[in-house]
Amino acid sequence: MDNNAITTDALIIGAGPAGLMAAEVLVAAGHATLIVEAKPSVGRKFLMAGKSGLNLTKDEPFDTFLQSFDRPAELEPMLRAFGPAQVVDWAQGLGQDVFTGSTGRVFPKAMKASPLLRAQLARLQAGGAQLRTRWRWLGGAGDVMQFETPDGVTTVAAKVTVMALGGASWERLGSNGQWAPVLAEKGIDITPFVPANMGLEVAWSDHMVRHFGAPVKAVALQCGAAVHRGEFVVSQRGVEGGGIYALSRALRGGAPLFVDLLPDRSIAQIAGRLARARGKATVANHLRKALNLSPVKQALLMEFARPLSEGEALARVIKRLPLRHNGPRPLDEAISVAGGLPWPALDNGLMLRNWSGVFAAGEMLDWEAPTGGYLLTACMATGRWAGQAAVRYLT
Repeated sequence: MDNNAITTDALIIGAGPAGLMAAEVLVAAGHATLIVEAKPSVGRKFLMAGKSGLNLTKDEPFDTFLQSFDRPAELEPMLRAFGPAQVVDWAQGLGQDVFTGSTGRVFPKAMKASPLLRAQLARLQAGGAQLRTRWRWLGGAGDVMQFETPDGVTTVAAKVTVMALGGASWERLGSNGQWAPVLAEKGIDITPFVPANMGLEVAWSDHMVRHFGAPVKAVALQCGAAVHRGEFVVSQRGVEGGGIYALSRALRGGAPLFVDLLPDRSIAQIAGRLARARGKATVANHLRKALNLSPVKQALLMEFARPLSEGEALARVIKRLPLRHNGPRPLDEAISVAGGLPWPALDNGLMLRNWSGVFAAGEMLDWEAPTGGYLLTACMATGRWAGQAAVRYLT
């Protein structure tokens, strides 16, 4: 007998939100479950997301919530079964109270991911789940999977396997997309990865340096037919933040990006204020006094619209300032990705059609959504859905 061979009821590959949620379902159903993770510790991307305040989900009407996803038809049953309300119940069940912010975003009161992750791991281990780290998936056939481990190559024979190997961004946190060619060899036509929730590259002039790190608040961004009210940040390499991320799909399509610097005022209102006597005031002071434009908004106006026009013509530029950029930042810097396992390759339970007993969940699947709680909710929902389907397969 191979000393490096293990047998188990259920195998979970990838210990992020999707994989751990699938493990919860299988453990609760009484199945021996082995969780394996390629990195030295689990939930690295989850923990990184919690550094700035863990946004668990979004409290809004379900139809509104669903339309934030590019695959609403495919994801709807999973999100109805485990949507915002269920995410809140799950967090509270792990002893973490939550609160809802003014925009509907839901956060744990601790504002961190680590207490949730510790409680989830403790519950899994109390249920008998086994966890192994530094196990890198090499592939498999039938019900046998192969891993590179600290003890050498190890095989696991499992009655069911749930793969939650992540997308292809933030490689240092564990998502590198290296599973894609392995599955492609099995005849699955993997949809190429593209960045989602990504920043844009901008070649700034020198006068923008002092504004690096400044938030641009209370603006409306337009890209093609997509319009989003929000904010973004000017960084050394370009622009990033929720307002930009929400337009990822349109930006990837090459549509130009425009910024309305004063979305709550009309062209006529802006022109009227600009018509006030300027006297000896500089252009910057006139824009500040007449329109209350922040320094970073003034800088953007000067960056993209010099030489400035006057009157109504300037008002029109303020309402539709072109933000010229050089395209998305590199794939590995994106918060998430689109592409991956195509939906036709999966059955209704997220089992691979050409690999019986093997399920997939999370960012491996071809879907995308903006930040703001949508990503995390769908990862957990697909993990739970795959776990339930794996339980049905076992029984």
